[in-house]
Amino acid sequence: MHEMIKGSNVSLATLSENIDSVIVSLSWGSSTGEGDADVSVLLLNVNGKVRSDADFHFYNNPVAADGSVQLLGKTPTADGNEDRISFDLTAVSSEVDRIVLAASRYEGARFGELEGVKLALSDGGGEELLRFAIDDADSVSAIIFGELYRRAEEWKFRAVGQGYDAGLAGLATDFGVDIDDDATAEETLDETVGDNQADATATVWADEPERQETLRAVPSPRQPEGEAQPRKSAARPRTAKKKVTLPKAAKKALAENESWKDARLFPASALKSDRERETRATSVLLSVMAQVPEFGRRLTAAFGAPAGRMETFTEVTLPHGDTPRRPDGVIRVARAGKLWTALVETKTNGSALKADQVQAYMDIAARRGYEAVITLSNDVALEGSPLVEVKIDGRRKHKVALWHLSWAEVAHQAQMLIRHEGVGNAAHAWLLQELLHYLRHENSGCHGFQNMGPAWVPVRNGIDDETLRQGDPRALEVVESWERLIRQVCLRLGGELGQKVLPDHRAKRGIDPKVLRARLADQLCLDGRLQSELRIEQTPGVLAISADLRTGKLRTSIEIPAPEQGYPLSWAKRLVRRLAEAPADLHIETLVEGEAGGPRGTLERLRPEPADLLPKETGTQIVGFRLSLLKSMGSSRGNAESGFIRSVDDAVNRFYTSVAVHLDGAPPRRAPSKEETTTG
Repeated sequence: MHEMIKGSNVSLATLSENIDSVIVSLSWGSSTGEGDADVSVLLLNVNGKVRSDADFHFYNNPVAADGSVQLLGKTPTADGNEDRISFDLTAVSSEVDRIVLAASRYEGARFGELEGVKLALSDGGGEELLRFAIDDADSVSAIIFGELYRRAEEWKFRAVGQGYDAGLAGLATDFGVDIDDDATAEETLDETVGDNQADATATVWADEPERQETLRAVPSPRQPEGEAQPRKSAARPRTAKKKVTLPKAAKKALAENESWKDARLFPASALKSDRERETRATSVLLSVMAQVPEFGRRLTAAFGAPAGRMETFTEVTLPHGDTPRRPDGVIRVARAGKLWTALVETKTNGSALKADQVQAYMDIAARRGYEAVITLSNDVALEGSPLVEVKIDGRRKHKVALWHLSWAEVAHQAQMLIRHEGVGNAAHAWLLQELLHYLRHENSGCHGFQNMGPAWVPVRNGIDDETLRQGDPRALEVVESWERLIRQVCLRLGGELGQKVLPDHRAKRGIDPKVLRARLADQLCLDGRLQSELRIEQTPGVLAISADLRTGKLRTSIEIPAPEQGYPLSWAKRLVRRLAEAPADLHIETLVEGEAGGPRGTLERLRPEPADLLPKETGTQIVGFRLSLLKSMGSSRGNAESGFIRSVDDAVNRFYTSVAVHLDGAPPRRAPSKEETTTG
């Protein structure tokens, strides 16, 4: 792995033979876990300017029309979060001379407040090729991390590390991006990129009013309720592409009564065996990937696949010694005369991946020159802990990457496209809706992570009778299952909100994931608690989840800081008013300076007397408020109505929809449509 310094450059071809597609990761962190930034990409011609505003890729324009650039969004890591960008270098127009990789902060924030600011670049096989750390960010609000550029038909990377005091607006203007004149550049672009508001779909693609009227694409569900027209952003790079999202509410049914069921493109009711579920799920998913380019690209770009014509196949027979093998599927993507191929192995209904089977597919892929093996199952992969251990023959020149997708992630990506971001046309939106209905059907077997594993009951029993000791490997298994569950909860909630929802890693940066899990397992043995925190975009504070295995209670809570101005009594009254529709059993605790706790009580008791939230001691400084809900947790290890997994999901959903949504800045949660409420 090549370590870069500011101003240095390197040819990508000298680092890897697999550079047709690359993944660039920009990452940063902070001691509080609250720092964040937005990535952007600019495609420049030989004059150092964008050809048009379409060459500026950011939150509201994440994918290039030719597939050369795709912003993949944020991914949680042990050190915080990273933003990933996929580049298909074979698809970059010959008119593009260089590609600028940048990030910006908003609302007056500066990069000097962050730590661990760095860039990493990986090849199509997922192998990290180079890294560039920026240690002198200081007071700038935007940074050019680096640039990809051509020299004699060869792609090279230059480590830049240049800061901009004027923020992203100044950076974009320098490269020829059009900024409206009716507001200051800093405010307009910070608002566009940083706020990530709901009018993205309605405003960005508003250039085709007649088509918009025909298809009646509705604003994103993040549009605040009660606004007749979406808020017009002061400035926004223009694009002529129209995208379609599904309406919030289903049309009035023409059925005679509610017992009539809609005809489905992918029926799931007749599935009986695990083999049938695997075969049907593979065929359904791969067919939709091939027919909906946005969706297929979304799932494969992070694996190094180029943007091109995709074809998918099932039940393919491939030679392997004396016994031919039949992987569940094959994905082939053609671009500029080159072919990218991946084998697919699918499991449903909680079935585990088999190491020998995956190993055989890795060997076949290496011999046949395939780029990747992709596994799909209900399980969720953890950082630093692969689901299947495989051996890589270092003598082979051709490298094969092993990637994993959970069914929960597949459903999340489909929901993000059809409900929040939009797809190319109404037919594609309908196909994705049919796929989502199939995945959610109780008989499909594609419900995501749904079993806490065989160690769950022994660990709970050991906590109850105080026989569980530190170092017990079963406690580590439970911690890993808990982490998988939390990641899945983030996917589900993020899909509903159309917002980034990520596990929070405050005060855990720089720790190896395996070491951190071992510490959490020891803590579980001591106090019998599983704990995590979620950071929800535009929501103040973090949503904390605690499962107390001794008492059988789930606690969901959020801490909000005290206002900087005003009087404590006004704060208390305003908080109680904002929570007028919250559950009466909501616990509110006043946070004060020092170790001692402040006043607390239920919302039911505090409604007539908000002043009870104020400390009695004179001079006590209020620093914030903690809002908490308690719920009994399920006893079984699975996802049934009485199961632990279902109870965690329900607790998070209840807390967000009844409490967090009322806080300043929290996006409203979209009410489920009839379509979603009738699925399994």
